[in-house]
Amino acid sequence: VQLVESGGGLVQAGGSLRLSCAASGRTSRTYVMGWFRQAPGKEREFVAAIMWSWSSGRTLYEDSVKGRFTISKHNAQNTVYLQMNSLKPEDTAVYYCAAGPTMVVASTSYDYWGQGTQVTVSS
Repeated sequence: VQLVESGGGLVQAGGSLRLSCAASGRTSRTYVMGWFRQAPGKEREFVAAIMWSWSSGRTLYEDSVKGRFTISKHNAQNTVYLQMNSLKPEDTAVYYCAAGPTMVVASTSYDYWGQGTQVTVSS
């Protein structure tokens, strides 16, 4: 599975961005798509995840992004999105798309990763 993120950029606090993750390859064996982020000097942390199957839209969010971020998918286009609203400077990080077998927050459980896209929120 190959993952390619896009949509990052520079935005002022309170603004919005939408990240996209295009998946290709053996996506039929992917069960969960997730977003992680890593700020300078910090560990990579879970942001959100969504079940990949056509029949399930179950999602999971990290507490600090609940109510501000929304993960969604377009199965026919093999694409996952992360809509980020009310952005804060502390959301600044490189955001990574990941694919794995189970909906968990541990990054080690995800098998495939994109190259990352930078999100910078200015105060």
